[in-house]
Amino acid sequence: MSLRFENKVAIVTGAGCVGAGWGNGRAIAVRLAEEGAKVLAVDRDRARLDETLDLAGDARASITPWVCDVTSSESVAAMAKACIETYGTVDILVNNVGGSAAGGAVELAEEVWDLQIDINLKSVFLTCKHVLPTMLAKGAGAIVNISSTSGLRWTGSAQVAYAATKAGVIQMSRVMAVQHAAQGVRVNSVVPGQLHTPMVETRLAKQRAGGDVDTLLAQRQKRIPLGFMGDGRDTASAVLFLASDEARFVTGTELIVDGGMTARCD
Repeated sequence: MSLRFENKVAIVTGAGCVGAGWGNGRAIAVRLAEEGAKVLAVDRDRARLDETLDLAGDARASITPWVCDVTSSESVAAMAKACIETYGTVDILVNNVGGSAAGGAVELAEEVWDLQIDINLKSVFLTCKHVLPTMLAKGAGAIVNISSTSGLRWTGSAQVAYAATKAGVIQMSRVMAVQHAAQGVRVNSVVPGQLHTPMVETRLAKQRAGGDVDTLLAQRQKRIPLGFMGDGRDTASAVLFLASDEARFVTGTELIVDGGMTARCD
């Protein structure tokens, strides 16, 4: 295995997982550590971070768990400070925290809308606000924000707040990319499609298929031209490319990881 990120320091938010297996954040944190990075793995639930460490194998020695509420500016500021105190700098920031809520404008409760804004969009704003100064001071850094194909098009169910916030992540990333390009900081988005992650079983099936996981998986897979669903490791592979020096000329863009789903016209 290569060591693309040797001597690099990364922060990965949402590095826990709602169930057993490879969610996006867990896979990203472990893969960065496997390829040489020192990783501050961030989640609001310490037990989930411990599960990530258990799955990391030898790479766990390069991962420091940190509990943080990424919707709180005070908590995020403390997290950024802890990374500097632990590792001396920040080279890579991966914003992975997020979650969907079913409902259109009529049926979605206002408080759920507000919560979606906080979790999916404000969290990205706050981590960038507190981490970017370190990158700008040294004239180098890579930020990768995790969006969703729901931010690009209709993906099978009404989730207006999730779609709006994930579209916001993409445009926020573009604006920051242009603003900070001359200062050596690249900003891109990874846009996962309908992956088979633990969240499907623990949350989405209850929202959309009456708890029937097999039915939901069949519905999702039917939309994918490649004929199978990826998982968190596919998201991680895209993130690692955009965070690496191999992507030195890539900024302000999106890498879609969806098996061809958004390319379909139906």
